[in-house]
Amino acid sequence: MLIAEIVIVAVIVIAVLLTVVRSVRIVPQARARNVERLGRYRKTLEPGLNFIVPFVDRVKPLIDLREQVVSFMGQPVITEDNLVVQIDTVLFFQVTDPRAADYEIVDYIQAIEQLTATMLRSVIGSMDLEQTLTSRDKINTLLRGVLDDASGKWGIRVTRVEIKAIDPPKSVKDAMEKQMRAEREKRAAILTAEGARQSQILTADGDRQSAILRAEGDKQAAILRAEGQAEAITQVFGSIHRNDPDPKVLAYQYLQTLPQIAAGPGNTFWVIPGEVTTALKAVSAAFSGPGQGAAAGDAAPGGAVAGSAWSVPSQGGQDALTEEAAPVVSAEQAAAAAIAAAAAAAAAVEAPLRPDATLDTTAGIPPSANGSSGVPGS
Repeated sequence: MLIAEIVIVAVIVIAVLLTVVRSVRIVPQARARNVERLGRYRKTLEPGLNFIVPFVDRVKPLIDLREQVVSFMGQPVITEDNLVVQIDTVLFFQVTDPRAADYEIVDYIQAIEQLTATMLRSVIGSMDLEQTLTSRDKINTLLRGVLDDASGKWGIRVTRVEIKAIDPPKSVKDAMEKQMRAEREKRAAILTAEGARQSQILTADGDRQSAILRAEGDKQAAILRAEGQAEAITQVFGSIHRNDPDPKVLAYQYLQTLPQIAAGPGNTFWVIPGEVTTALKAVSAAFSGPGQGAAAGDAAPGGAVAGSAWSVPSQGGQDALTEEAAPVVSAEQAAAAAIAAAAAAAAAVEAPLRPDATLDTTAGIPPSANGSSGVPGS
């Protein structure tokens, strides 16, 4: 009897414990559970400790109320220009009504996936490939609006839809790569041409500035040289006028320049101007007596005359040059004559002036090939 009572008490205790355990349900945070009583929806258990009627109420599985992420595989979609592209999408959603999510649709994940594929075909079908690749934000906004409206009655709120990848056909990829390569080469050529153009512009501008500065420098140098020469000439002439030189010095300086004129290596003939005879005449008049100076100026025709221009032997009975025209003699003879005249003038200047002194203008002139004097007309 005692054993039977113990068994009965143990059964009763186990039944009570089982009843208590089955009547208590603990729901985690951000979760929800629907309760059915005798097959009919009774209530939704809130997070925390909940009590139900054991063996009468049936508690359904947990429903996650947090935002969930679902990635859908690529969906084949035809664009407006009849190109098939594979589009991968990512969906962010949240269950807002556990009762509707449990009783209004069997599998809301699958329903959202199919609805996304349908809406993708509808949206992408109105765009060409270029718009599809560059209008992701527009596609995301359209998909989110349509999916949110359609899934609202299921107790689901679509928070965000993202296009993860758009894969066009391989032939289109190759064409796009060629197009991009051509665009880059075009931009590179344009940039190279722009750089060369800019370089040429800068080089030309630099050359122009350099030429301007060089011309300015040459101008200033020429001005300074001209000013220096003008100042030097002014000083020389001023010095000459202040010192008041007599004709002796001027004639002597004039004769000193004659050998320099004939010193050129290519001079074969020397044109003697009429002023030379005038200088010789002045030298003769300066260093000769009054009677001798007149005699020196009156020489035989064709001879060496100090007061007139030299003449050459006549050809055909006519004089080749008159007194006003300058004769043409050989450079060697003219130089020798000039040197002799200069030596005579220097000797006359250094020696005391004598009344019977005369100026030999033909001294030192070598004879010509025919045995005559080096002075024309001798």
